[in-house]
Amino acid sequence: MNITASTSSVGEVSLTCSEPGAWRFSLAVEPGEAEIVRIALDAPEEAFPPKFEVSFSVPQGDTAQIWHPHAPSGYVPVTWDGRSRQRSSIASNMPVKALVAPNDENRLVVICSEASRVLDMQSALSEHTDEIGWTLGFFNAPEAPLSHYEAEIRLDARPLPFAEAVREASAWLSARPGYAPCKAPPAAFEPLYSTWYAFHQDVHADAIEAECAEAAKDGMKAVILDDGWQTDDNSGGYAYCGDWDVSRAKFPDGMAAHVARVHALGMKYLVWFPVPFVGYRSRNYARFEGKFLSRDDRLSCATLDPRFREVRDFLADTFGRAVREWDLDGLKLDFIDRFRFDGEDPAVAENFAGRDIRSLPDAVDALLSDISRRLRAVKPDILIEFRQSYIGPAIRRYGNLFRAGDCAGDLIANRVRTTNLRLTSGASAVHSDMLLWHPAATPEAAALQILSVLFSVIQYSVRLLDIPPAHHAMVRHWLAFTRDHRDALLHGEFRPHGVGMGYPVLEGATECEAVYAVYAGCAVCRVEKPRPSVIVVNATGQDGLCVELPAAPKKAEVFDTFGNTAENGVAQDIPAGLQRVAVPRSGYLRLSF
Repeated sequence: MNITASTSSVGEVSLTCSEPGAWRFSLAVEPGEAEIVRIALDAPEEAFPPKFEVSFSVPQGDTAQIWHPHAPSGYVPVTWDGRSRQRSSIASNMPVKALVAPNDENRLVVICSEASRVLDMQSALSEHTDEIGWTLGFFNAPEAPLSHYEAEIRLDARPLPFAEAVREASAWLSARPGYAPCKAPPAAFEPLYSTWYAFHQDVHADAIEAECAEAAKDGMKAVILDDGWQTDDNSGGYAYCGDWDVSRAKFPDGMAAHVARVHALGMKYLVWFPVPFVGYRSRNYARFEGKFLSRDDRLSCATLDPRFREVRDFLADTFGRAVREWDLDGLKLDFIDRFRFDGEDPAVAENFAGRDIRSLPDAVDALLSDISRRLRAVKPDILIEFRQSYIGPAIRRYGNLFRAGDCAGDLIANRVRTTNLRLTSGASAVHSDMLLWHPAATPEAAALQILSVLFSVIQYSVRLLDIPPAHHAMVRHWLAFTRDHRDALLHGEFRPHGVGMGYPVLEGATECEAVYAVYAGCAVCRVEKPRPSVIVVNATGQDGLCVELPAAPKKAEVFDTFGNTAENGVAQDIPAGLQRVAVPRSGYLRLSF
């Protein structure tokens, strides 16, 4: 079965289904600045939906990058490249991709309204035609029976800055019924300390409290206690997850007393839970036998099936009790993306026996809704961290901190991931992956980890008691800097530059202030609008910056990585136009217009 419709942005759109059975399909186009392709299918009675595809192609033209939220910079995959396909669902990724020209201009943003069920979006260059072919594959993963389905695909080929086009597409999806994101409270935008890279599983109450005392002095406002609190074993893996008993060897007088001592330092407290996992060595492993989606011998754990009411109640009760009894301020809910099928759906052979919800995406949604409702009944402003890749609009209803995926020590990956999240996350708080650096690094080198993620909420994970005093001074300065300029950095107009080169220049601005960060020595920071205050941060790893100014500033000041006036002091009489300014590495230039 094949039906087609004509669009002005991508030409002919085709819908194909090899085994439609009794299903009836329709395809229609709604014109506009951004066109909407509407898909609908119906069956006379409930049945398993058939796999089908929507496809079209466009000439490459000057497309230099195919962008999506998890893409590395600067690549256009060809048809045989496995990277050309991205799978999204409620628990992973989001259904949006873009073609971007070398000047960061949009050539085509494609986004689909299906943000809950599994959707495969493939876009790749044909070596034979020099066209970029698009295919959106529906129902390529097991799905429960239904009788009606509809979806929309939004096509935007306007020559806008690509970041603006992606933001508009993401806002369109979030504005759809049922996708309204939860509000991020002010605490979601405060810098925090994470135990993961600093301690991994070797966490102990006294060591964490000592680190929190230092973190509070430096200006951090919260701590996330990661893996290890639930087990005496520090060998890795998740064999002991699932019972959620606090290790008395590590927390001798319990979690509540420990949390209270950290609260007394002025810090909020969040605790990690890997939501789906029940370890092979836990007591609850036997309890939930027959209620697993899959097993992972490498990680020594099984993944719970949330289509069982008992599973959802167990998880929601566990997290709600932890928040209530330990007086927690938030949770880090990890591994949501493991709610997936690694093969056939085990429920089909059992005719969905015992499961009150047959669709896995619907069950994940119900689970997160139950968790959210119970937690917010205890603390209305609860902080919930989710991590890439579960970052789409369907899950933004439940989380308010969205962290870049793990990329320890990788300056560029952390910058690219947080930037991409800023473009798709609306007003949610975007957090960096945790920062770490060696105590022997120079303060300027260590500062590069911070500067790489200036336009996100920064999570730190170095052992603060082990770093030298100069590092503390550097950290305290940049914590104060991000606090003082938070409106421009986190809440203002955010503009990334040079998408194909890993964003060598980033910009955040309000009407009164603009902050730029430059990450490549060959990049030019073009200040387009002379606001009262303009700051240009040198994150290039070398001394000196190239700036292009629209007018001569009234005043120019240069600061080092500690916030002290640099040796060259006040730079007088910087003219308009392009020039190189002597800004020390990991320092910054402040201009007044």
